[in-house]
Amino acid sequence: MFSKACEYGIKAAIFITYKSKQGGMVSLSEIAAEIDSPVAFTAKVLQQLTKSKIIDSVRGPAGGFHISQNKAEKIKLSKIVKVLDGDSIYNGCGLGLTKCNDKNPCPIHYQFAEIRSGLKQMLETTSLWDLSIGLNNGNAVLKK
Repeated sequence: MFSKACEYGIKAAIFITYKSKQGGMVSLSEIAAEIDSPVAFTAKVLQQLTKSKIIDSVRGPAGGFHISQNKAEKIKLSKIVKVLDGDSIYNGCGLGLTKCNDKNPCPIHYQFAEIRSGLKQMLETTSLWDLSIGLNNGNAVLKK
């Protein structure tokens, strides 16, 4: 459903939020290991998230990535998806047809529209802070 970059970006942002709650910075290598992602690819994704002001970074030996509680409570998953994947998840045909619409629907058009609407609702109402809570209490994981 999401690109690999978006999957890694969401997982990284959740992990950074979780670690920031504990009061520290988190390094690129720690993030990549925790989300089971290649370091170079993770760096590119984090660069996009930093440039978009979703996460914060500090350079230097004591640096790393972090996000404040206030910011994490406001940032919804939809913002990360838009930065990394655009808005095609809300518009594309479930079967990949280029001319699928209400006047010319594919066989799953209306069912997929309902699923897409639910997904959009979830992405627009779920914050990084909300998702980091599952990591805190052990009810969620970020890798296999």
